[in-house]
Amino acid sequence: MGIVNTTPDSFSDGGQFPTDDAAVAHARRLVSEGAIVVDVGGESTRPGGQPVPMDEELRRVLPVIKALAADGNVIISIDTYKSAVAAAAILAGAHVVNDVSGLGDPAMAATCAELGVPIVIMHMKGTPATMQHNPVYDDVVAEVSTHLLERAAVAVRAGVPSVIVDPGIGFGKTLDHNRVLLRSLPIHGPFPTMVGASRKRSIGEWSGVSDPALRDPGSLAVHLDAARRGVAMVRVHDVGGHVQALAVQSALLQSEP
Repeated sequence: MGIVNTTPDSFSDGGQFPTDDAAVAHARRLVSEGAIVVDVGGESTRPGGQPVPMDEELRRVLPVIKALAADGNVIISIDTYKSAVAAAAILAGAHVVNDVSGLGDPAMAATCAELGVPIVIMHMKGTPATMQHNPVYDDVVAEVSTHLLERAAVAVRAGVPSVIVDPGIGFGKTLDHNRVLLRSLPIHGPFPTMVGASRKRSIGEWSGVSDPALRDPGSLAVHLDAARRGVAMVRVHDVGGHVQALAVQSALLQSEP
């Protein structure tokens, strides 16, 4: 899953694609590099991020989604926690909802069910504005897994056709929480797991690299390990690098003839 942020304030690439044309061109480049899904988002959920009015979020994402839908060569995900934005994006041509709030909007499951689209349900403790204010768990793996499986079951009961779960690396977790979660992947249960650690603060802390734009090598290390553990999808900035690295890893892990 390639990341397409149409935001001015995302932690790694905020403001890099300030126009619809720039965002569409970036998404097409990710597709050419091998992205299976492109995740279009119009509101930053970085630590300390503030909510964006729905009209502004729609203004940022709908033209990009419509252009990519017209291309017809990639699965389009809408990165939102608002059911109204999700519905508008699906009607504009998106195929999947990526909900960082894990059904925080009570109408989200019914919306996805009515429109017949899959959903990615992520775990987040608190909100982007508060999530890194001293997050505490008794057992982070058990609590995150239980929450995700409960939320996924709600979606299935509502009629959502397919669910992926995401432990939410960096969303209300300390450095140690992130490490323990990554070592426990995938989430045990009937749903495939997605993980997105691309360029996040944990990568910077572990590698000593302060600039998020320079953290792709560390992101590759985390995502290759996640793939070996059985994760179904990784959400990344550097699609080309990940496609190449995953292909080589796959070749190395093949059984001898």
